[in-house]
Amino acid sequence: MSLPIWTPAALRSEARARSGSCWRLVEAQHRVSTMKLVDTLDEQALLEAELERTKPPVPPECRHLHYLLASPFRYGRYPGNSRFRREGYTPGVFYAGEKVETAVAETAFYRLLFFAESPDTPWPANPLEFTAFSTRFEAAFAIDLTAEPLAADASAWTHPTSYEACLTLADAAREAGIEAIRYRSVRDPHGGANLALLTCRAFAAGRPSQYATWRLSLSAAGVAALSDRPAQGLQFTLDGFAADARLSVLASRRKG
Repeated sequence: MSLPIWTPAALRSEARARSGSCWRLVEAQHRVSTMKLVDTLDEQALLEAELERTKPPVPPECRHLHYLLASPFRYGRYPGNSRFRREGYTPGVFYAGEKVETAVAETAFYRLLFFAESPDTPWPANPLEFTAFSTRFEAAFAIDLTAEPLAADASAWTHPTSYEACLTLADAAREAGIEAIRYRSVRDPHGGANLALLTCRAFAAGRPSQYATWRLSLSAAGVAALSDRPAQGLQFTLDGFAADARLSVLASRRKG
């Protein structure tokens, strides 16, 4: 399949202002991982401060942001390609779902993928806990891959494993000054939309606006996700992720 060719000028002509809110999930362990190493909250604060000094500096344009928002832009060396960020020392991308359900679906898929690619790792005996948080964004220049004319290349933007078309698009988008990319989630069985924020300038507020706790129970059958506040449950079966052949090994493991 040949790659779509979108020049920075062409992307700039399709850019529109976009604002709203989006959701992202992080492991809840980020709040308590250091507590087990100390005896008091004061000691934890000292340890966290010491760890902070060992991390890369926050980029100047992100220093006003809460760490949950700034983190994707802080670490320059990226371990492998993702949909809109190349591996290596590349600019950060904040990935999020327009709805919390889409963000949960993305997390569920990638946790299943970990176990598919690590067959000797036992399934977790207890649910995994995640913190979901929402934040407002306001991009002066955003492109929408689900709308024409960019939607004409939907097959390239939604390939389950090859990101080259999206990476090339992101390179051109950055050159054009694009701040956000809206695109269909490949992992959400219901086809929800994701946002890729390419710059800290796209955040409309310095802190998350809402938080929720989600617990994900994983097995070879799929993922059951539960939230207490508000009460909500989601079920993800392997069939819902069948577009990505990398999870097929889980189906065979389940039969075995």
